[in-house]
Amino acid sequence: MNIAVLSGKGGTGKTLVSVNLAALSTDTIYIDCDVEEPNGHLFLKPLDLSRESVTVKMPKIDENKCIGCRMCTEFCEFNALAFVGDKVMLFEDVCHSCGGCAYLCPTNAISEVSKEIGHIDSGISQGTQVITGYLNIGEASGVPIINELVKKSRKASNNVFIDCPPGSACVVMESIKEADYCVLVAEPTIFGIHNVKMVYELVSKFNIPVGVVINKYYDEVNPATEFCKENKLTILGSIPYDIEISELNGNGKVLVREDHKYKDLFKEILDKISLEVSHETTSNT
Repeated sequence: MNIAVLSGKGGTGKTLVSVNLAALSTDTIYIDCDVEEPNGHLFLKPLDLSRESVTVKMPKIDENKCIGCRMCTEFCEFNALAFVGDKVMLFEDVCHSCGGCAYLCPTNAISEVSKEIGHIDSGISQGTQVITGYLNIGEASGVPIINELVKKSRKASNNVFIDCPPGSACVVMESIKEADYCVLVAEPTIFGIHNVKMVYELVSKFNIPVGVVINKYYDEVNPATEFCKENKLTILGSIPYDIEISELNGNGKVLVREDHKYKDLFKEILDKISLEVSHETTSNT
């Protein structure tokens, strides 16, 4: 079961929820797809780390073979190639590594070379496998790294918890494409609901079943609860606005490993997710 955890902005509690759900069992996988600012590893503190590089293909132009036919620039919809005078220039930041320019070049003036854009670290935290993607500073897009992370989730036979990037951009869409269920983390404020609406609309377009965890919960009557009622969304659980949680989280602690009451809280959330997924599976057969 692949469970994606999303939020409309950073700081909502997305990593708090995904880390603690993953840490409930020794037979789970935590995947951090927030490749620009991954931080789940700061809580789980995985050991026995291994690293693999993530590369993309970039065009390499041989000016001696180029005849200036402009087939490459006419083909590239992202304007990654342009002629300046009689020379073709490459703009790496907007290149999508599709390989079309090299394929079309009639004189084989364009070849492809590998460029490292980041890496993936894998390790173990008390039986939980932790897989973290890192985008190199200055790179334009983390999508190729997220695609590699998603491939790893396909091979898993146990529960996978995907800590998605915040917001609703293309990196989020890539993160949830293999998800069986999406958990939206919402703050019980008007501003919080404004942000969670964005990801709810996104998930709805993918037709993925979804539920909500309300973080920093303080009162039965709040905008998050009303939003769930209006949209007939299941409230999977509520994490209280509590100084103890703030202190543990601020010190890089995993709540379910520190106190049994938090283990019970997140176990209830996970049980509701499993029930929701089971219900969706049954209704679709």
